[in-house]
Amino acid sequence: MGLPHMEEPTVLIGELKKGSAELLILSLLEDAPKHGYQLAQEIGERSGGVLKFYPASLYPTLYRLEKRGWIQGEWTDEPGQRRKRYYRLTGDGVGILAEQRSIWEQFAGAVSRIAGLNHA
Repeated sequence: MGLPHMEEPTVLIGELKKGSAELLILSLLEDAPKHGYQLAQEIGERSGGVLKFYPASLYPTLYRLEKRGWIQGEWTDEPGQRRKRYYRLTGDGVGILAEQRSIWEQFAGAVSRIAGLNHA
C-alpha cells in the first residue's frame, strides 16, 4: 500500500527549485567560473540528489541572468574538447546574491516558524 499523495512532494520540490534557481546558480558562481554542466552537477551533489537541473531548465536561467548583467559568459576552446561557455559572477551579481540570500533567509525562517520546524 503506497502513501497517499505521493506526487505532491515532487511538485512542491519542483516549485521550490524554480523559486530558488537564481540563488543557487549565483551562489555556485561566487567561488569560481563554471560551465552549465558543472553547475547542474554541483547542485545535484550538494543537495544530496534532491535537486536536479536539466539543460531545458538550467540554460534559460543562465541566459536570463546574463541578460540582467548578473553573470557573464565566455566561450573557451580546450584542445580535444567541445567548446564550453563558462559563467562568472559580475559585480552586480555579487550584490544581487547578497540581497537574494537575505530574502531567502527571511523566507525560510518564516516558513520554519509557521511549520514548526525550529527546534531551538
